[in-house]
Parts: sequence; structure tokens; C-alpha cells
Amino acid sequence: MADVDVLIAGAGPVGLTAASELCRRGVSCRVVDRLPERLPYARAVGVQPRTLEIWDRMGMVREALEAAVPLKGQILYVDGEEGPRIDLELPPEVPYGFAALPQYETERLLEDLLRSRGGHVGRGTELLSFEQDSHEVRALLSPPAGGAEELTARYLLGCDGAHSVVRKGLGLSFEGAALPQEYMLGDVEVDWDLPAGYGIRASRSVDGHPDDILVCIPLPGDRRYRMSMATPPELSRTAGQDGDGIAHGLSGEHGPVPGIEHIQEVLDRLSPRPTTASSLRWSSVFRISHRIVDRYGRGRVFVAGDAAHIHPPTGAQGMNTGVQDAFNLAWKLAAAVRGRAGTRLLESYDAERRPVGEEVVARTLRHVRSGIRADPDDPTTTMLREAQLLVGYRGSPIVEPDGSAPDGPAPGDRAPDCGGLAYALASFPVRLFTLLREREHTLLLYAGHGDPVRAFGAVAASAERAAPGLLNACAVLAPGLEAPAPGLPVVHDTRDEFRRTYGARDGEAFLVRPDGHLGLRTVPADGPALPAHLARLFGVRPAGG
Repeated sequence: MADVDVLIAGAGPVGLTAASELCRRGVSCRVVDRLPERLPYARAVGVQPRTLEIWDRMGMVREALEAAVPLKGQILYVDGEEGPRIDLELPPEVPYGFAALPQYETERLLEDLLRSRGGHVGRGTELLSFEQDSHEVRALLSPPAGGAEELTARYLLGCDGAHSVVRKGLGLSFEGAALPQEYMLGDVEVDWDLPAGYGIRASRSVDGHPDDILVCIPLPGDRRYRMSMATPPELSRTAGQDGDGIAHGLSGEHGPVPGIEHIQEVLDRLSPRPTTASSLRWSSVFRISHRIVDRYGRGRVFVAGDAAHIHPPTGAQGMNTGVQDAFNLAWKLAAAVRGRAGTRLLESYDAERRPVGEEVVARTLRHVRSGIRADPDDPTTTMLREAQLLVGYRGSPIVEPDGSAPDGPAPGDRAPDCGGLAYALASFPVRLFTLLREREHTLLLYAGHGDPVRAFGAVAASAERAAPGLLNACAVLAPGLEAPAPGLPVVHDTRDEFRRTYGARDGEAFLVRPDGHLGLRTVPADGPALPAHLARLFGVRPAGG
């Protein structure tokens, strides 16, 4: 018998997301990280709207909203002249905007959530090696006290960054290359009067091409920014590279560190307003690579986040993509631990997430070379993609074909939010995301008139029997319709938002996955499609099959 269900290597945002979601589902997991404590660096700072939606489902969005600051947009300056302003505007139905939050704060919130669910991080403990067979993973750890510890786990998840021990142990390829540019980062305050909440991008051009650049991302605090700029020759080194030859990330402990004078020198050249930098919290040199694995796992071992894909930080896609990796995998691992995973469920992690990683690597590389304005799509589509709201899994082996749905999201798409849903016992409406929070699969049964309602009780009961503990059902009814069966929760679509947002038809069933994507929509709800889909997901035979 294994010592633990899941061993997680790495306690950054990706590993902590996976651990928290596994613990919430009663899966035993051990999280180890070779660092003795969280790094106090504002590395990944951009939080996408889709990540806030994920944190909503996880039950920590309130804490994130209170800790973060809004990102309103970006102001561009070229050769001292103000250029076009980019406003980060999304359609009104999107519940959250763009935010900035230092990575150490993100990790603190996630670790607090993990602790509240009975988990903790084993710091100062390094994964040295592992081997696996068809039954378990055997890992060798180096604990803080020294020596070695052997541990068995049913599954291993590598969230251990660009130089991942897990990825190397699996023998996965990590194709790509390093970009020639070398940058320095600094977390400082300035005394300029530029608009709060806007990022600043200032560049100097030579022959029409950027030759010198300053990028400032606002952070919580009074005129506090994380600034990045070209590294001066006296600070140049190969940063973030270990024996694997991958040059990516912050520099190590050795070598010169940028001082406030280096940052001030760049501000003197490029700042759109005369300003003085102060309160340097930390600084470093970093390099950028673009790489992606050939597969996201093998057997009982998986990789996520920077262990699977690294790319330029343009658009703040990296950490957010990694959090989605972990969120996608956690519910599937939990089903496998419970013995309720169909044959394709764990395989779908690679099928769904690797195409996303490939797209993000290619897009961020294109943007760093040509700029986001070179994106061929219309501005709204570009903004939705940068917000990671267009990530979808159509064609996934665990998503049903689109069928004949005339409108609204298709299976595989993100399940959008909507408002105006009312419980009979509440004097106020709620959002759909409130109904979905901290739940597993949610079966939504829609009726606009009375005829289909009679079947809803039996449909819900059959679905819950097929996936005990893994599915909740709820009827979404037009105003005035009566509850279809005792024990089936009901909300009324008081503003017709659900019907319009989802293109819902009378008697239609929508299955929302734990990661907030549609797995199925089918009409009539009591047809064969729903039980067959649940059988494929959870490895059970449909009734009568």
C-alpha cells in the first residue's frame, strides 16, 4: 500500500493549486519543495480573469480580490512620445478583470487555503529521483535533516519548474531555445504622476526597431512597480541555468545583483516623467527561453506549469497557464484515486492541456518579436484570449461532440457566468458561479415550460447514482415553474440570463466539469447521451448497457 495518494514536487502556485484541490476531495497528498521558505520575489505578477474564476471555484477569490490591485491597461511611450493606450476592457458579462498580485502573495493565499484543508508544505525537502511501475511510484527524497527518505505514492506530479527533476526523470523532450536578451528586474517605488493601475512600456528605437526598453507593472502599494529592463554589461551573466543547459528564470545566488542605481540609470533614459526610484525590495537578472515537452505525463507521473512549458512573460500567461494545468489535472487524479476514472480520463490531461501550452508558447514568442498589436484577430478576441477566457477542449476524448446545439457554448468551452438565478428561500438572486463553487460535476437541467420538468427528478437521480460523490444536479427553471421532484435543488432564471447565455432549449441537460468547462449538452435530458458520457468518464456501465 502506498504511503500517500499523490506526491507533488514543487510548492509554487501550480503545486499548491493541485494540492489544495486534491485535499478538498479527500485525497492524501504530500507536497515537497527544496526551498526552505517562500521566495520574497514579485516574479509572476499578472493574474488573468480566468485564474480569478478558478480561484472563485476553489473558494479563495475574496482573499485574492482584497490582496490584488486592478490592472487597467498599458500606456506606451516611444522615444519619449506617448503612443496608443491599451485599455484592458472585457465584455460586461465577464465577472472578473485583470489583476496584479506578487507571486509570493499568490503562494501565501494558496498555502493558507491548503492548510485550511489539512495539507501543508514540506519545505527544505528535495525530490532526488523516482521510478514507477503499473501500481505505484517510488520516490527518493532528501529531507531537511539530511540523509534520504524513501516514499511510495500512487501518483507523482512534477510542478518543480524549468529545471524539473520529474521531467528529466520521465525522459521527456523539452524542445525550444533561449532568447538572446538578458533582463534585470527590480521591485521599486517611484514618485511620478502617471495614472495608477496602468502598466508603462517605454522604448527607444533605432532605425525603427526597439533598442532600449522599460516595462513597469503596478503592484499593491503607493506607486510601486515591478520593473524590467535590459541588463547592463557589468551585470550580464547566464542566469537561471543549471546542468541541463536551460537558461530560464531568475539568476542564482552568485554574481552581481542590480542596485537602485542601475534601475535609476534606465529611468533617467526612458521614464516618460522625471522620477526617482526608491525602496528597492529585491532585484535580479533573468533569462527567457521557450520550450515545451513532447507529452505532459507518462504512466503515473505528470508534469505541469514550468516543468511542462516555458516561454516569454509577455501577457502574463505562464503562471496562469500552469494554474489551469493543475486545476485540470486535480479532479481527474482524484477520480483515479477513488477508482472512478474511465480509461481515457487521465489520458485527457495531455490531450487537453498540451495544445494549450503549445499555443501559449507560440503566441508569447510571436508577441515578444512583433508586439501584441501584430495579432491578426480583432481587439475583443485578442483581449479575451489574453484573459485566457477562450481556452477550450473541443475534440477532447472526454468531451462530447457539439451535436446540434444552435447557440451558446459548445462542449469543451468554458462555461460562462450569468446572473439572476433565484432560490425560493432567498430574497436576492445569485450568480451561476456561486452555484458551481467548490463542487464536482454539476448537472444543470433547463426547462422553459412545464412538460420536460417531469423527467428531471429521474434524470438527476440516475446521474448521481452513476457518479456518487462526483456530481451534483440542479434544475434551472423559467419563472413560475414548480420544482420537478423532492430533493432536487431548483433555481429560477428570473432575468432569462441563463437561457440567453447558454442558448438553452427546453429539456436540455448541461454537464459542467469541475474545472468550469462544459463536458456535455444534450436534449432531451433523459436521452441516452448523458448516461453514456458518465460511463466513459467514470468507468461505469450505463443503465441497460
